Amino acid sequence: MSDAPTEEAATPNLSFEGSTPYEDYVQASVLTHLQHPLSDEPGEMAFLVTTQVMELWFTLLVHEWTTAAAALREDDLPTAMAALRRSLPELESLNASWKPIAHLTPAQFNAYRSALGEGSGFQSAMYRRLEFLLGDKSASMLVPHRGTPGAHAELEKALTEPSLYDEVLRLLSRRGYAVPDEVLDRDPALRYEPHPEVESAWQHVYADADQDSDLIRLGEALTDVAELVWRWRNDHLVATRRAMGAKAGTGGSAGVAWLEKRATKNVFPELWTARSHV
Repeated sequence: MSDAPTEEAATPNLSFEGSTPYEDYVQASVLTHLQHPLSDEPGEMAFLVTTQVMELWFTLLVHEWTTAAAALREDDLPTAMAALRRSLPELESLNASWKPIAHLTPAQFNAYRSALGEGSGFQSAMYRRLEFLLGDKSASMLVPHRGTPGAHAELEKALTEPSLYDEVLRLLSRRGYAVPDEVLDRDPALRYEPHPEVESAWQHVYADADQDSDLIRLGEALTDVAELVWRWRNDHLVATRRAMGAKAGTGGSAGVAWLEKRATKNVFPELWTARSHV
């Protein structure tokens, strides 16, 4: 008797009493009905979908980096590394999201720009949580969310918690590297500022004879994250410059001028400067 599946057995189940299990799990009908263009311009739909996709990537990256920070707090480096490594292709996919917007001509972008009104990307609560995890803290960034108590509470919590990099430096200290108390005990609600002794600590990590040590692998994973964040900021700058030149941004932002300033800043700064001394 043959064990080969019959054609009937290989046919997928197409009959369900209610919605499909796929819909129940993914909730695709919710996602695909969240787009409500405010103009008749075809390009606005591309802008809406692209922006919403970015929000989903922000959500996933916040999940990954929160997982990594919690694992580092418990000295669970394998779990932290797994989360950081997962975040790399996720960051690459986030960065690729700029492509549909980046190739709009100024006229195509301006055709629906007024639909944004006072809306601007810097008002994204999930992106702000992502930036807070990277150590770029600012209490003023909670102000736009005072009218949405849930988002405001989540952001306030993220503001006052140690960032991912704070947890990394605490791990280095527990491993015997000379991270100063003023860094370890700093107010986590403040933006992280580079410190020469932290640079020295990374210099000693990278000078290890074992170039495959777990701390060097951690440093390289963080550097990969930092590089992709830098590319995200630059891709944002280029896409905006192509679409609107030097015009003022929506929501009262300075547009390209503000993005240019952001693009010059690196996250995890001592991981970059320490390389000059190894």
